[in-house]
Amino acid sequence: MGLTSEVFSETADIETSSDEYARRFAGPSGEWMLAVQERLTQRLLAEPPPASVLDVGGGHGQLAIPLAHAGYAVTVLGSAESCRRRIESILSDGRAQFVVGNVIALPFEDHSFDVVLAFRMLTHCEAWERLVAELCRVARRAVMVDYPTKQSLNILAPGFFNAKKRIEVNTRTWTLFRHAEVREAFKRVGWKRTRMAAQFFLPMVLHRMLKRRGLSAALESACRAMGLTWLAGSPVIARFEPSEPAARSVAMSSD
Repeated sequence: MGLTSEVFSETADIETSSDEYARRFAGPSGEWMLAVQERLTQRLLAEPPPASVLDVGGGHGQLAIPLAHAGYAVTVLGSAESCRRRIESILSDGRAQFVVGNVIALPFEDHSFDVVLAFRMLTHCEAWERLVAELCRVARRAVMVDYPTKQSLNILAPGFFNAKKRIEVNTRTWTLFRHAEVREAFKRVGWKRTRMAAQFFLPMVLHRMLKRRGLSAALESACRAMGLTWLAGSPVIARFEPSEPAARSVAMSSD
């Protein structure tokens, strides 16, 4: 798509699409954390390729790249042209498309995509409820988001923030959510949560401090086996679908 000089009010994805942000996931521990995210996302993504997927704010490439290689018809929306740089490999070979646009006023018609993703967005978006409404508007079958939850060890986040900042350097403040408030935001636009998976029980900053992929994997495996991750894991990946059969029928008729 063409260049744009427009500045939008919500641009959290400009930072998450940067090389500096990508360094948070550099090395074996970071690669392991991304692998966990990708595995759980693929598990919740019931639609097989070549379903169409809009990745809002997905210039970081954490999901757009593997989904494009898996055969999905991927479109990435970014707040600026710079957000395309880390996904240039799948753009240049035609595996994906990139569009510059406003994340809270998406430049697409209703029901344009089978599935809409927004990762690393809710927690940094002040107008997150408007973002939710837009995600649902342009989706036909499902919306998938991730968010950190208060119902986890993240409740200790204020105490971890200084340590997190020392390790990540460019870390930002973020919003913690109760599951109920996210469900309510989707409910207001006629959608309901159908599936959910928690990524980690222990704070991600701890795994970055450990820098030992094997140890982190073993600790998280034990927490998952004991049911701790299900009870109080974070961040979570949640899948939402239209609540009413009528809404689903309207969405599917656009296929």
